[in-house]
Parts: sequence; structure tokens; C-alpha cells
Amino acid sequence: MSSPRSSSLLAWPAAKPSRAGRPAATQVNRSRLRRKLKENLTAYGLLCAALVVFALFSWYPIVRGVLLSFQQVDFVNAPTWVGFGNFERLFADPLFGVAWRNTLLFTGLALVFGFAVPFLTAVLLNELRHAKAFFRLAVYLPVMLPPVVTALMWKWFYDPGPGLFNSALGAAGLPGGQWLDSNDTAMLSLVFVSTWANMGSTTLIYLAALGTIPGELYEAAELDGAGLWKRLRHVTFPQTRFVLLVLLLLQIVATMQVFTEPYVMTGGGPDDSTVTVLLLLYRYAFVYNDFGSASAMSLLLFVALGVFSAWYVRLTRKADQS
Repeated sequence: MSSPRSSSLLAWPAAKPSRAGRPAATQVNRSRLRRKLKENLTAYGLLCAALVVFALFSWYPIVRGVLLSFQQVDFVNAPTWVGFGNFERLFADPLFGVAWRNTLLFTGLALVFGFAVPFLTAVLLNELRHAKAFFRLAVYLPVMLPPVVTALMWKWFYDPGPGLFNSALGAAGLPGGQWLDSNDTAMLSLVFVSTWANMGSTTLIYLAALGTIPGELYEAAELDGAGLWKRLRHVTFPQTRFVLLVLLLLQIVATMQVFTEPYVMTGGGPDDSTVTVLLLLYRYAFVYNDFGSASAMSLLLFVALGVFSAWYVRLTRKADQS
């Protein structure tokens, strides 16, 4: 039985916080609020700076280019509005169709070599057991060279006189070729240069994708008696399908904008067989001093690639859902 004193102690109400502690808690909350506000302002300030730079150097040139495509501009006289006159001038130019045909040909050949060769190279490097780092560095090394240096080096390789290829063929008793001076081999020669120069990055991406495939799948396939081709077909391709589709789109978009190789190595020749869309755009802008038509051609290329990309993404999405 509890004593009256203990009962009174148990029944005593809890002590209320003193008023002296409230200003301290309020001050802590205010300092915490100020600190969070300062952090948010700093973050938003950096974000706004990045948006301003991006808008200035990316969005503004796009909008400005669209406006220039409807104007006659030489950056000497005042621009005049010509509407669709620049587009009509482009369609009337015989080189316009030639440039698009050559660009599509380059893209098709680049897909045959530049898309298949890096993937096969990645598969071979993934199968290596020794000297992996050396071979990966050797494959990636061309990417580290400036594009103009690569083009000039391969231009010397293709030289019909003292070039490396013809010298090697002559030493073997075989006839040399007019690599860049023949309509039949000029475009294919440029595709080889582009493939060699750009395959390093694509190969490393494929290697990273191959590294994510569980080894148990290959072990199960080998136990079932699957050879190399069946392992590629039933294991490698399905597991890397997303990476393959993304890189296919990126390569098409990149090869449609080929410029360095034809500009440095052939200048569009022989007989305009290597004139591409961007090379013709360059001629309109810096040779003919017609920046309006050059902007119109860039707008056409932008729309074509945008429509193709949207169609490609929609097609692949439907294939994934089915």
C-alpha cells in the first residue's frame, strides 16, 4: 500500500518547459532555415548560370539559324526577308541531290563497317585472357588523335605515288590503286578512315555492355553445346540489345553529319562523288557567302534527323512492348 506522499508525487503534473528555452530553440530553427535557404540559393544560382550559358551557346544559335534560313544574309549588308527563296535555290541546285545521295551512301557503308566492326572487336577483346589492357589501349588510341591529323595521315596512306598502301602493294608485286582519285573507291576509302578513327569509343561501350552479362548464361549455353555463333545469337545480342539500338541511332545521326574526311581528304571530288550535305553547306556559307542558303540546308538536315530519330524511338518502343 503506497503512502500518501508517494501518491502525491506520482500525481504531480509534468513540469512545463521554461520560457527561457524557447528563444534558444527559435534561434536554432532560424539559423537552420537560413542555412538551407543559402544552400538552395547557391544551387539555383549555379543552375541559372548553366541555363544562361546553355541558352546563349545552344538555344540561341538554333533559333538564329532558323531565322537566317528565311533571310538573305551575307553579314555585310542588312539582311532581307526572302521567305522560302533559300529553299527554292537549294532544290534548284544540282549538287543538292548529289550531296544527299552521297551522305546516305556514306551512312549506309558506315553502318556496314562502322557498326559491325566495333562490336566484333569488342567480342574478341572480351574473349581475351591476356594483355587485355594493351589491346584496349591500341583500339582506343585513334580516338585520341585530332580528326584533321587522322585525315591527313590517311591521305598520305592513300597517296597514289609514295603512299603507304601503294608502296606495300608494289613491294608485294601487286598493282596500286587510285584510292581517293577514283569514283569507285573514294567514298569507301573515307568510310574506312571514319571507322578506324571512331571505333575506339564504340568498342569500349560494347565492352562495358558485355561485362554486365552474367557468366552463368554463357556457361549454360556451353553446356548445351552452343558454339560461338549460337552464344552470340541467343545470349550476347539479347543482353546487349538496348546498347546496340542506342548506338545505332547515334551512329546514323553522326555519320549523316560527316564533314572532316571529305573536306580534308578529297574536297568533294573526284567529280563531286564525295560531296556531303555538310560540305555543301560549308561551300554555301564560306565559298559562296550565302549564309541564308547554308542555314536553310542546316535546317533541312536538322528536321530530317529529328523526324528519323522520333520514328526510330517510336519503332523500338513498340518492338519492346510487343
